[in-house]
Amino acid sequence: MSVLLQSSPSVGEFGIAAIVVAAVIALIVGAVGGFVLLNFLSVRGIKSARAEADRMIADAKAQGELAADAARSEAEKKAREIELAAEKKANEKRASVEQESKATQAKLDESLARSAKREETLDKKLEQIGQREQKIESREADLGKKEEALQKAVSENDRTRNELRNALSKASGLSREDARELFLAEVRQESEHDGSALRQKILDEAERDAKGKAREITLMAIQRYAAENVGESTVRSIKITSEDMKGRIIGREGRNIRAIEKATGADILVDDTPGVISVSCFDRVRQAIAAEALQRLVADGRIHPTRIEELVEQTKRDIEEKIVKVGNEAVVEADVRGLHPKVIEALGKMHFRTSYGQNVLRHSVEVAFLCQMIADQLGLNGSIARRAGLLHDIRKAMDHEMEGGHPAIGMEVLKKYGEQSEAVLNACGGHHGDIPATTAYTPIVMAADAISGARPGARRESMEMYIKRLEQLEGIAREQPFVDEAHAIQAGREIRVILNAKKADDATAFQIAEAIAKRVEAEMTFPGEIKVTVLRETRAEAIAR
Repeated sequence: MSVLLQSSPSVGEFGIAAIVVAAVIALIVGAVGGFVLLNFLSVRGIKSARAEADRMIADAKAQGELAADAARSEAEKKAREIELAAEKKANEKRASVEQESKATQAKLDESLARSAKREETLDKKLEQIGQREQKIESREADLGKKEEALQKAVSENDRTRNELRNALSKASGLSREDARELFLAEVRQESEHDGSALRQKILDEAERDAKGKAREITLMAIQRYAAENVGESTVRSIKITSEDMKGRIIGREGRNIRAIEKATGADILVDDTPGVISVSCFDRVRQAIAAEALQRLVADGRIHPTRIEELVEQTKRDIEEKIVKVGNEAVVEADVRGLHPKVIEALGKMHFRTSYGQNVLRHSVEVAFLCQMIADQLGLNGSIARRAGLLHDIRKAMDHEMEGGHPAIGMEVLKKYGEQSEAVLNACGGHHGDIPATTAYTPIVMAADAISGARPGARRESMEMYIKRLEQLEGIAREQPFVDEAHAIQAGREIRVILNAKKADDATAFQIAEAIAKRVEAEMTFPGEIKVTVLRETRAEAIAR
């Protein structure tokens, strides 16, 4: 407040200024009155002018005093207003300073409280750390004592072990190395047994769900695709109208039959069977040409070497056209596109080939559809699977013309005629396990091939081959250790092996089953698959009398 009063003008200074202003005004008014008075004196006379001048001077004095009083009052009023404004500003400044001081004090108090709390927390932590240090020191002392006791116990145990080892060595007559070898051999034998059991357990757990899913997919594929397979042997019978026709087919000194055999490359069998002439040839295409030509000769009746050559040539052309037609029909049926004409021709030739009595072309079409069904179930590309299934046996019709197995030949032929799909090539070359599978479609083709060949009624084989296969199967099983009996059942699709329960355990039974299966795969040729079942049981018998 003192500062504000010092910076503003004082009340006395305002009063003096007001008096000076009033005096100046009075002088101005007197001068004006004197000037007017002189004029008046000049006109009316000096008396009247003086009287008027006195009156005017008196009025001027009175007005001056009134003006001075008014100026004084106004100065005092202004002084009071200035003093009140200065006091108000001083109060506002004081309040602001006090508020800031309170806020600063509050912050200081809060900081002091936090500092006190932190100091208290630090004191507690220091106290806890001190307690922990005491506990750690106590534990270290206990551990030191226990370590000393343990070292003493270890030394005592070593001494006792050495004494026992020496005593056992003297009692058994075995050195330390010999005893170690015996112990390791026993441990190794137990470990092999436990490992075999654990391996079988893991395999069983892994196959538990896989077998069910595989069985479901397989049965679904078989149910969805049910096709007939007509089996034909290497001998085909031709019906004739009369027995005289046999002599005409043979001809004078056998010239007609020799002309037929020379032109067709097939054997014509004329025997005592009434009304039938047989055509035999391992090449089914030549067999078909010979049979068709022979039927046309019988129907035509003109049988001589020239006519035979004409009909055989005409039949060859017709069979070649049929081969292309059948190949195209198979391609359309399987919905496979972009095949080379030579590949289509090879498919047509497969129509005249059989495997264990099963038509190879129908088998390939069946495998194509089975592959698509399995691939669809597994979320793979059905078109690729269908293509691989159709072409997997592509060179079976002519594998006798080239060296090597038909999977390798087929893969090379497909490469030669522009097949670029790695899945198709690998499936064609590896569906019998000749090469490793590099795509998921190869095992699909393997499974579909097995399904098509193993389903009931799909294939047949001669009695001699059948008996030989069963004997070989049982012989492989009987060569395994601990085997008492071995019997092939279900037309050779399963081999049951009975073990000596006293000599072999369950883990050994699993090992023998796997060994038999591997030998059968490596040494035998068979359609479909063969199940190996190893039985081990103990029978306890007693007689009450």
